[in-house]
Amino acid sequence: MNHLVVAWLVAGALVAETPPREVVQSAVSRVVAILGAEMPRPESERAGRRHDARRRAEIRRVALDLFDFDEVARRTLSRHWAGRSPAEQVEFVELFTDFLERSYIGKIEAYSGERIVYPGETVDGQHALVRSRIQAPKGEIALDYRLSLRDGRWRVYDVLINGISFVATYRTEFNRIIQLSSWAELIERLRKKRGEVAVVGRGDEGH
Repeated sequence: MNHLVVAWLVAGALVAETPPREVVQSAVSRVVAILGAEMPRPESERAGRRHDARRRAEIRRVALDLFDFDEVARRTLSRHWAGRSPAEQVEFVELFTDFLERSYIGKIEAYSGERIVYPGETVDGQHALVRSRIQAPKGEIALDYRLSLRDGRWRVYDVLINGISFVATYRTEFNRIIQLSSWAELIERLRKKRGEVAVVGRGDEGH
C-alpha cells in the first residue's frame, strides 16, 4: 500500500484525492506546527490571552477540516437522532461541535513535543482506521482515528484513545441524560457549557 500515510480506499469507482492516513498525519502535523511556532512573548496578560485565542482559532480550522462533525453528532445520538426535528438536529450539531472543538483543543494544547508515529491503516470500502501512537514519557498512548469517505474526502467520525471510543463514551452519557431526564435537559447542559465560555471571553474585553 505504498506510503498511505495519515490518520483519520475506496469502494468501486470512488477514489479519494488524499488517502486516509495522509489526511490524519497532515492535519496532526499542522497542529504540531501551530503549537511549536515561534511567537513573540506577550507583553501583558491580555496580549497572552489574545495570543492563545489566535492559536486556538488556527487549531479549530484544522479540526473543522479533519472531522465530520455532522456524522459524529448522528453517531453519538444514535437511536435518538431520528426522533428529533430538523431544527433540533441542527442545534444539537452546532452545540456538540462547539463542545468537541473545545475539548479537542484543550487536549491538543497539552502536547509537549512527544514523538508521534503511524504504524498503519486499514481500509474497508468507504471506511478506514488509521493508527497512531504518541510516545509519551509515561508510556505510549494509542490514538486511532475512524474515517469515512464522503464526497471524495476522508474525514474523521470517531477517535479511540487507548481503545476507548469518544463517540461511544458520549453516546452512553447523553443517552443516560435523555433517559433519566429529557432531551431538553441535554440541550440545556450543552447551552450552558457554551455560555460559560462566552462569559469568559467577554470578561477579557476592555482590560
